[in-house]
Amino acid sequence: MTRANDDDGDDVARAPWIPGPRRAADDHADLTADPGEAPEEEKPGVEPEPDVPVLTHGVLKSLLGAWALSACSPGETQAVEDHLTACAPCADEALRLRDAVALLHEDRDLDLDPLLRSRVLENCLGRRPARIPVPEWVTPYDAETARLDALLRDIGESEWHAPVRLKWYEEGRIVRRKATVAGVMGHLLAVDGLVSAALGLEDPLGTGTPELSPSERTEAFWSGLDRPPNRSIRGPWRDQSHTLIRTVSFAGRGVADLTVTYKDFALPLRDSLLERAFECWVHADDIANAVAYPYAAPSGAHLHSMIDLAARLLPGALANRRRTGLASPARHLVAAGTPGRSLHLEVEGAGGGHWYIALDSPAALGSPEQVVAQVAMDGVEFCQLVAGHISPEEAAAGQDGDREAIRDVLSAVASLSRL
Repeated sequence: MTRANDDDGDDVARAPWIPGPRRAADDHADLTADPGEAPEEEKPGVEPEPDVPVLTHGVLKSLLGAWALSACSPGETQAVEDHLTACAPCADEALRLRDAVALLHEDRDLDLDPLLRSRVLENCLGRRPARIPVPEWVTPYDAETARLDALLRDIGESEWHAPVRLKWYEEGRIVRRKATVAGVMGHLLAVDGLVSAALGLEDPLGTGTPELSPSERTEAFWSGLDRPPNRSIRGPWRDQSHTLIRTVSFAGRGVADLTVTYKDFALPLRDSLLERAFECWVHADDIANAVAYPYAAPSGAHLHSMIDLAARLLPGALANRRRTGLASPARHLVAAGTPGRSLHLEVEGAGGGHWYIALDSPAALGSPEQVVAQVAMDGVEFCQLVAGHISPEEAAAGQDGDREAIRDVLSAVASLSRL
């Protein structure tokens, strides 16, 4: 590095030449001249030499913003560009300013990169780690609520009343229910309230609410409103999600095993927040389809966690269906904790992996040595089946082996869905 003889004393070094901003075709043109006649001061093929002023480093540095906006005179432009070939700090600053100016173009796509938030957070936490970090098992819920909130910020007032078609799988068929964007947010607010209540936080349905299933809580919330919900529901929902994340982060490790009751079943808090992240994504996608908004699937790591939760719940769901006569009888019961007859679930794409589902008892272990059937599916399609957005018959799965076991497992996957 060498030191320049200037006002600031900034360090300078050799840097590659950065081309200046391109002029428009009519910049500095003489619009009164005859189109067929060349100006006297300019001859075809001859570019007049600009009068390049001699400027100090400090003045040149102050001109970088004007240079990036093409607001400098020809002489100043030449002086700045000559300086950029010799001054590395100014060259870096010039590149940043040119990138910033590009964002001002009206024809630029203003949709943010979906990975921008994670990159910014990673950079910030790399410089100064959070004093109270968000537990890793909470990050899917944190990410999905943030992504949905970004969608809600982008939509207009009228779109909060856009019709949304909710659907899930129940009693062997797809069930549909009409709602609005605001109504869907009320549903998420009401069901997230189960987690709030388990943590001793305020329940959006009020104190003294009896134990209700997620569907019953949603119906109770909707029926208790004086008027149809509107965009004002976004604030309470987002405040509740922030409070959940903050409370769990400050609570420490033991809170992960706290039980959250859904009336007919229960989950530990770590799985409950993962389930809420999954439902947040599913309903965000419903909203995005209703308002024609592009919306991507979760990150591969978070999608894998959601698929893993569904795979862990499948033996219990299969046993419940068997008790009600909706699945074939168990063929070979084994002692709890020992390998039993299994189905190999292969999920492809981002978030994919391999799971072995115990077929005859929820207490048995899935085993690759006792596989009697195999199902291969794309990760997002598998999640659509879990959400009840497609039926078992519609699932484009690669299937091999025991057809009865395959049918029972695919039906059990769809039975995990609900309003």
